[in-house]
Amino acid sequence: MARNNWTREETILAFELYCRTPFGKIHSHNTEIIELSKLLERTPSAVSMKMCNLASYDPELRKRGVSGLANGSKLESQIWQEFQNDWEALAFESKAILASIENKVIEIVANIDLDNLPPGKDKSSVVKQRIGQNFFRSAVLNAYESRCCITGISMETLLIASHIKPWKHSDVKTERTNPTNGLCLNALHDKAFDQGLITINKKFEIMVSHVLKNDYIDEQTKNWIVNFEGKHIETPHKFLPDGRFIEYHNDAVFRG
Repeated sequence: MARNNWTREETILAFELYCRTPFGKIHSHNTEIIELSKLLERTPSAVSMKMCNLASYDPELRKRGVSGLANGSKLESQIWQEFQNDWEALAFESKAILASIENKVIEIVANIDLDNLPPGKDKSSVVKQRIGQNFFRSAVLNAYESRCCITGISMETLLIASHIKPWKHSDVKTERTNPTNGLCLNALHDKAFDQGLITINKKFEIMVSHVLKNDYIDEQTKNWIVNFEGKHIETPHKFLPDGRFIEYHNDAVFRG
């Protein structure tokens, strides 16, 4: 008997998982794909096929000649377009759908502890924000295959999903949880980037602030930061840093 067409809710779940999965790991043996297939009562092959279809709308993969599978559905295109302008909604809606399927509260599904809720904070807004932050970290790290884009460090506990345009200045819907507003950096270079001591230009070359260039700089700083000037970062397989965010960091954060 033919399987029912994919629903909006199922497609949202597949898209959210696509955002958190390196393209090379979209296959029927992937553990997370298997888990989602069980929840949806579909085969792992069907879920991975849907994720490949969604990949056909990814502009960066298209540039690399990766088009996913042909003959995608209209719904896939609609989902892609809808959430390009509201990444936080994608993260939240996917967790809400999972909570409904599993008959659990959303904070349990999202693994969020709210025992120490900040004073004056609304529970629902905190849950939504933390879900968005978790999605952003997962999407960015997976896009860079969990390697610092400057040094290649791959110990995940030392990696940070760094905002190019700072979180506090980013639009909630379109920028804060947008994976193209992220770089995968180790903790040291994340701090230097956050403080405007380094940046990248639109050619993805590393630029170092004059603040770190003087006759008295220590050798460790030279070796770990200054000597990277002019080198290219390792660009991600998807969610290439958006030029608008790079320009903002160059103009408003970088210390020249």
